[in-house]
Amino acid sequence: MDGEEEAEQRDALEGARDWVDDHVDRWNTVLPDLDPHIEGAVTRMQYLADHLRRVGERALAEYGLRREEHEMLHVLVRSGRHTTLPQLAMDLGEAPNTVAESLDALEKRGFVTRSSAGTGKKSPAGDHGQEITLTDEGHTTWLGAIDAAGAEERRLLNTLDWYERTLLASLLRRVVLAVEGHDEG
Repeated sequence: MDGEEEAEQRDALEGARDWVDDHVDRWNTVLPDLDPHIEGAVTRMQYLADHLRRVGERALAEYGLRREEHEMLHVLVRSGRHTTLPQLAMDLGEAPNTVAESLDALEKRGFVTRSSAGTGKKSPAGDHGQEITLTDEGHTTWLGAIDAAGAEERRLLNTLDWYERTLLASLLRRVVLAVEGHDEG
């Protein structure tokens, strides 16, 4: 089967062509051993990941959050809305001093409170035993940013039916397991 027949068959199976199809066709003439399915899948995954990253960054900006601040709020939500500074730093993979500095901005905006662990009293910024608590305002802001980014994820993946989304998730899981060094089959 020549390249033109393959392109026609692919279009019949997949519907409309996107820019990636043209990209693959151009590279296939230069690299005849290029697997068009691998190149197409990888290029589309990269494009979608970049798109979702940009949408996520815009969502954070709409809520006045920097990525590291959002990560802190995310960890606090996952931790039941409160944790200690050392645990937060460990969960984020950062030094406690770095985390403490970033918490200042969140505290000033009313998104978190800090107190000496076990006392409930406000603690000095350098107190590494302090407990960090997510406020209702912080939770609402985190949820708004998550919902804004999630709306685009839902919009994109709702172009697929339930079965297709389930199949896509399963296929991508197999690829991720290969990256992680596991063998599912």
